[in-house]
Amino acid sequence: MPRVTRRAFVEAAATMSGALHLVEPVHACAATSATVAARQPTEDPRPGATVMTVRGRVSAADVGMTLVHEHVLVDFVGADTVSPDRYDRDDAYRKALPHLRQVYGLGVRTLVECTPAYLGRDPQLLVRLSQATDLHIVTNTGYYGAADDRFVPAHAYDESARALADRWIAEWRDGIDGTEVRPGFMKIGVDPGPLSAIDRKLVEAAAITHAATGLAIASHTGDGVAAHEELDVLASRDIPLQAFIWVHAQSEKDIDVIRRAAQRGAWISLDGISASSADRHVELVLALADGGLLRQVLVSHDAGWYRVGEPDGGEYRPHDAMFTHVLPRLRERLGDAGVTQLLVDNPARALAIDSGRAR
Repeated sequence: MPRVTRRAFVEAAATMSGALHLVEPVHACAATSATVAARQPTEDPRPGATVMTVRGRVSAADVGMTLVHEHVLVDFVGADTVSPDRYDRDDAYRKALPHLRQVYGLGVRTLVECTPAYLGRDPQLLVRLSQATDLHIVTNTGYYGAADDRFVPAHAYDESARALADRWIAEWRDGIDGTEVRPGFMKIGVDPGPLSAIDRKLVEAAAITHAATGLAIASHTGDGVAAHEELDVLASRDIPLQAFIWVHAQSEKDIDVIRRAAQRGAWISLDGISASSADRHVELVLALADGGLLRQVLVSHDAGWYRVGEPDGGEYRPHDAMFTHVLPRLRERLGDAGVTQLLVDNPARALAIDSGRAR
């Protein structure tokens, strides 16, 4: 995959500025996004660190503006029935393609696709979309234990955490589902705390996998009780807590609980951005920034969602609300450097894998 240079960012910025002007009359929106698109990271994630995309490794310093939690396709039928035979990959491709092209036009260069195994993960579809758009797309390994474990495969209940980790490590080492596509992070999920036996096992398996691969652990987490229990499990296994991404942290109502997780070292992922949620997301980002914790914050939409089983894949939500409803307001308080921290620097550090583990 070609290196994304500073020149490429500048060229993208010119295109993006015009596109944003059409959808948002606030000049700050275009200025913010164009500035971010033109920036290289202000800090090196780690010398030699890489991010694993569906088309191979890229330097963590070159991932550019990143949306850390999005979806292309999801199938909610359940772990015992999910299958690529349930949908037409060409239809899904046609539905998602214009939205991902829009993302590229907005200056985004990396999209983290968070659909896990047994919920519709499709590495072949993601490779095709990455080739067509030139977006870096990152997929995952791991199992999703939220939603009352509906998407946990039967073998996970019988196997040990070590055995589950071996499955995930094998995907990192050999590729996913017979392809050469390798995961760039782990996606797990847990219900509200206290952690159930199966949810705790998934966290333990993630800890073992991280120790072997360096992959970040992005966990859909029901509430702050579960989040801090997950951190306790990782700490008990000597896993650095900056390896953990608390997905959907905005769902926790107590900002002090969120702040405490960041102070422990966890990444705070404030995803689900939409026009209706903008006030809440801006409030949380600024509260964490005021506490000196901006370096621990990630933002994204949790949008997209070609839904298998619905006519024409249902309503695909664009990945664009942040650019019109959130970034102009954040720029007023955080400046260009703060927005770059959120969308370039932080994702690069969260996803970075030491060079020795990327082979």
